[in-house]
Amino acid sequence: VQLVESGGGLVQPGGSLRLSCAASGFAFSSYWMYWVRQGPGKGLEWVSRINLDGSTYYVDSVKGRFTISRDNAKNTLYLQMDSLKPEDTALYYCTRVNYGLPDYWGQGTQVTVSS
Repeated sequence: VQLVESGGGLVQPGGSLRLSCAASGFAFSSYWMYWVRQGPGKGLEWVSRINLDGSTYYVDSVKGRFTISRDNAKNTLYLQMDSLKPEDTALYYCTRVNYGLPDYWGQGTQVTVSS
């Protein structure tokens, strides 16, 4: 199993980024997937989840600004992040959910929101 995130970077407040997570080594379409982040000096925050039927969950702090999606044909998970705020600065990970728990993680991609 391999999960490889990309798309992070430095962006000004109010800007946008699109994160991608390329999955391999397992049946991507058969698993729920999560985006998780860890800000500087903070614990893990479960940002967004997408289920097999495309239904989604978002933590309150990103509702209306972030959109999770998946392309099962490309084995890729996405996170479109708009109206970014400095408090969104974090290392963003994608994780596979297995029996309700994350079992594999990517290496993370850094998002920094700063003017």
